[in-house]
Amino acid sequence: MDFGTGALKVTPAHDSNDYQLGQKHGLDVIDVFNDDGTLSEEAGLYVGKDRFEVRKLIAKELEEKGFLEKTESYNSEVGYSERTDVVVEPRLSLQWWVDMKKISEPALQAVANEDIKFYPGKFKNLYRHWMENIKDWCISRQLWWGHRIPAWYDESGNVVVAPDHASALEQYKRSHGKAPASLQQDEDCLDTWFSSWLWPFEVFKGYSQPGNKEIQYYYPTNTLVTAPEIIFFWVARMIMAGCEFQQQIPFRQVYFTGIVRDKQGRKMSKSLGNSPDLLALIDQYGADAVRFGIMIASPAGNDLLWDESTNEQGLHFNNKIWNALKLVKSWEQRQSHDGAVTTSVFAIEWFENRLCEVRSALEDLYGEYKLSEALKTIYSLIWDDFCSWYLEWVKPGFEQPLPAATYEKTVSFFEELLQLLHPFMPFITEEVFHQLKDRKDDLTIRPLPAPGACNASTLSAGELLKQMISSVRDARNKNQIKPKDPVKLHIESETPSLIEPIASILTKQVNALSIRYEKNIGTIANSITVVVGKQKIFIETTAPLDTTSQKEKLLKDLDYQKGFLASVEKKLSNERFVQNANPNVIEIERKKQADALTKIRLIEESLRSLE
Repeated sequence: MDFGTGALKVTPAHDSNDYQLGQKHGLDVIDVFNDDGTLSEEAGLYVGKDRFEVRKLIAKELEEKGFLEKTESYNSEVGYSERTDVVVEPRLSLQWWVDMKKISEPALQAVANEDIKFYPGKFKNLYRHWMENIKDWCISRQLWWGHRIPAWYDESGNVVVAPDHASALEQYKRSHGKAPASLQQDEDCLDTWFSSWLWPFEVFKGYSQPGNKEIQYYYPTNTLVTAPEIIFFWVARMIMAGCEFQQQIPFRQVYFTGIVRDKQGRKMSKSLGNSPDLLALIDQYGADAVRFGIMIASPAGNDLLWDESTNEQGLHFNNKIWNALKLVKSWEQRQSHDGAVTTSVFAIEWFENRLCEVRSALEDLYGEYKLSEALKTIYSLIWDDFCSWYLEWVKPGFEQPLPAATYEKTVSFFEELLQLLHPFMPFITEEVFHQLKDRKDDLTIRPLPAPGACNASTLSAGELLKQMISSVRDARNKNQIKPKDPVKLHIESETPSLIEPIASILTKQVNALSIRYEKNIGTIANSITVVVGKQKIFIETTAPLDTTSQKEKLLKDLDYQKGFLASVEKKLSNERFVQNANPNVIEIERKKQADALTKIRLIEESLRSLE
């Protein structure tokens, strides 16, 4: 009430908001401009004068007649033409439109019913909101390039729509019974997106040459990869066009990439100058390392906070693969063909099952378009399982031979790892693939092995072996027992058969003189005790031991296990949880309870033995 005059100026022909208001209240729509920016007859005053000149003349006349109370300077957002750099003036003009409500429903249902699936699925709601509130589409543009609108006008403004001038002339004659004095094509072009929405089928001439062999073979396509900001401009319109003009959806999946942002969260753009020099990065890190850096940080549909450190990670990964190649190739001349049984048997069986497990995981990840997670899975398989564990387990001793069968298996494992990594890092994988051994085929065209069944017990034994090696090494380190100093291992286990297949590798990896495993061992003098899962390991040594640090470690583990047990028992004591939860979930919780009780018992026994 204390601001303004109380009167509202409404110009429906010269402001989009005013136009909506005028439509609502049935106001007259009066266009006061000519095409050249001068005032039209409808203006009533200053007819024929330029818009900018008139503004000064109006102010002068108001002042002369005593109607101007005061003038003030203020900031306002004014649109400028991108091409001519002059102020844009909204005004009514004749345009071509598409009534979208008539064709939107099939496209809405195609996504709602998941005939077309979005990845990630969160964009489905955004799509639904747009489609349910769809507006008419203005498809004409006042440009001098693009697909020209196929409409022809006679001298009186009568219009016919046809694919070319000859067809338009024939159509005009049929409609009017005579030839026109002249027939001129509309000078406007189609909106770029109107051309683009035809892409999935017209690229195969599916509309202009219906039913041809290419459209029958290629349409519909499988997957569209695009950015979420054009989900309506392009994705929705392609679906509508496919349903309308081909009576079939254009694709079955849509994968949305994220927006690349800098460390400050700003979208990378030329105007901000915050985009990295890609060629310089490739020169510094290598193309594969740059690809790795981008892919490892690209969760589907979420923004990518780009950091150059991921390229460094890719570079280190490259070096890891080269070093693995050097190690494996160094064994080539050390092969033994005597057929002797070695400690490699379990290592080979375990890694075969790890590969099998990862193949299945990758099938699921690719199916959900989780490419970043897929790369992380492959990265861990190569860096941790293959390089850090498998190669160490099968590595021959100093100047010792390696069974030829083990070498061949190792090479075949390496080949498959390169094959899994190839889509992400094509250059190093192809090069290492050919350096492993002479061959004529390339990774690019080599089919991936199909996922198969995995042996869960072998995988569990492998995890147990890794935990035991890490625990024993950690215990040796904390008690200042040098890696070269031999120890004896005594493993108390309720299932000694679990230890048997991994005993030889464990002995080698922790430099143990001997290993003993049985159900009831009791106490071992001058030993360090560690608990791994349900197994209690006594590390016997001749070196003096610090029992204080052992007790601290065991007490810390005991506190953790008691806290974990309390959280599990709280769940199991909740009647609502037990009644409503899936039986499998309850069984898992009960297994957690039993495992925690066993670990607590073993830790308490170890503490008593130290006392």
